[in-house]
Amino acid sequence: MLPSHEHLDKLHIPYHTASFPPSTPKGASNVALTLGLKEHQAIKTLIFETDRDERLLVMVGGDQNVISGYLKKVVGSRNIRLASPENVIQTTGYMIGSIPPFSWQPDGFRSFLDLDMLNESMLAVGAGVWGNEILITPANLVTASRAMVVNLTNRDKPIFP
Repeated sequence: MLPSHEHLDKLHIPYHTASFPPSTPKGASNVALTLGLKEHQAIKTLIFETDRDERLLVMVGGDQNVISGYLKKVVGSRNIRLASPENVIQTTGYMIGSIPPFSWQPDGFRSFLDLDMLNESMLAVGAGVWGNEILITPANLVTASRAMVVNLTNRDKPIFP
């Protein structure tokens, strides 16, 4: 039982577990392929930091990239960058590759889920240990992570739904 599982159990949020060989090459696309999912369903958990010394969690599909201008508007900062691997560990307690999107955030920590993820029936997120995934519905992911849902990947849609 990992802390991410305990968090979901404590909140009575339904989920399923899935595993894959730890020898699987890193990356959301490889996880998706191994689990029989679309790359879009494998969530990338990205940690960004701002010039105000704030760190943020951003979740997008494995086949997506964040539009930096959109993220800057959502966050309210013009200076945002991906956190260094050292800062990711310091912030989350996890190494890049299997960061769970919940269970480690202190109160007031901001998390964002890309709006497009709501169109999927099931999403795969890291459980905290490479080789272990959590399968969860988008609505339950929002609840578990306390994420704000915004458009961060589609230039044809407004940022705020």
